[in-house]
Amino acid sequence: MPFKILWAPWRLAYVTTAGEQKGCIFCDKPKENRDKENLIVARFDKCFVILNAFPYNNGHLMVVPYKHVPSLLDLTDDELAEMMKVTQIAEGVLREALRPHGFNIGINLGRCAGAGIEEHIHIHIVPRWNGDTNFMPVIGETKVLPELLSQTYEKLQPLFDKVRKGEK
Repeated sequence: MPFKILWAPWRLAYVTTAGEQKGCIFCDKPKENRDKENLIVARFDKCFVILNAFPYNNGHLMVVPYKHVPSLLDLTDDELAEMMKVTQIAEGVLREALRPHGFNIGINLGRCAGAGIEEHIHIHIVPRWNGDTNFMPVIGETKVLPELLSQTYEKLQPLFDKVRKGEK
């Protein structure tokens, strides 16, 4: 039986640049003041929220402190508190915008734990839907996403603005 091919050209950038990144994207992107292009959906005092450019699922967000540190141990109480509050806000925004059935929320500390950027801590928020796991990631090493990152950004960013302005 011949193999069927599913093209996922958006993955090429990740595969070909893995390990080549100069500097820290979590430090550099907020300084560029190009939030839409950099997929930064919200900024807070001590952290920001960014869409994962190589998501596990649609709406995959990361809450990232501005401080460049590899561990929770290196954050102040105020930084930790804001990261958790913003994670809570992000969950609410994703619930409203995408209506997921559940979430995976977590932190990968160290390369062996799955951290792709181990030198700058961040919290992953991955929306999940019943039936969203299928054979593609297991057999084809490909994740099928139903929406462009730019479309997801346009859904989420206004909701974060409402929260920040106290409208929710």
